[in-house]
Amino acid sequence: MKNDKRPAVVFFFGGGWNGGTVTQFEQHSKYLASRGMVAFVADYRVKSRQKTGPDACVADGKSAVRWVRKNAERLGIDASRIAAGGGSAGGHVAATTGICDGLDDAAEQGSKISSKSDALLLFNPVYDNGPKGYGHDRAKPWFPAISPAHNITKDDPPTIVFLGSKDSLVPVSTAKKFDEDLKAAGVKSEVWFYEGQPHGFFNESKSKESFLDTVLKTDAFLVSLGWLSGDADEAKLTSLLNGPRKRKTR
Repeated sequence: MKNDKRPAVVFFFGGGWNGGTVTQFEQHSKYLASRGMVAFVADYRVKSRQKTGPDACVADGKSAVRWVRKNAERLGIDASRIAAGGGSAGGHVAATTGICDGLDDAAEQGSKISSKSDALLLFNPVYDNGPKGYGHDRAKPWFPAISPAHNITKDDPPTIVFLGSKDSLVPVSTAKKFDEDLKAAGVKSEVWFYEGQPHGFFNESKSKESFLDTVLKTDAFLVSLGWLSGDADEAKLTSLLNGPRKRKTR
C-alpha cells in the first residue's frame, strides 16, 4: 500500500454548521474506495457540540485535507490528487479547502504542507455566504474570506456541483453564477440541476434515483480528471444502496 499512488477524497457532512453526522457520506466513500480511491469521512467542530462558529468548521476541514496530504506516502495516496466533498454546510467546508485562502487552524498557520484540495465534489453546497447568501449573519466576522463564491481564482480545483431546482437554501442562480465564474477563471466546472428536487435530495434516504445518478456523475467526473478509469460499477453502487440504512443529514 505504501508504494501506491492512489487518489483520495475527504467528505464533510452537512448540518448548517450546527450539527450533523459523520456517516452521511459513508456510502459514497465505500463506493469510491471500491473504484480504487482512498476515502475518508471527516468529523469537524459544530455549534451544537463544541459551541463553535463557521470558522472552526473551515479550520477543521483544512486540517483534515492537510492531514491526508501529510500522511499520503504511508497511506498510498498521491498527494497531488486529494479531493474534498460534502453536502450543504459540508459542501461549504469542502469548497473552502479548494478556494478560500487562510482560515487555517492557528496551530497550523505557516505549515509547509498545503491544505488545498485538488478537486471538489459538492452536493447542494452553501458556498455563497455574502449578504444575500446562506448564513451571512453567522459568517459575517470572516466575510468575504470565508465565502467560496467571493474568492474564485484561476488556481481553484476542478469542481462538480449537484443542486435541486427547488432548493430553499441555494438558488439556481447562485449555482449558475458560481459555474460561470469558475469557467471565466479557466477552471473546469460542471453543474447538474435536478428538476423539482429540494435541499438534501441526493441522500439515498430521500431519493434512490438521485443518489445513484449523482454518484455515477461523480464517478464520470473523476474519470474525466484521470483519477479513475474504466466503467462505473453500478452493481456495487446498487448493493450499497440496498445495504443497512444510515442516518442522513443535509
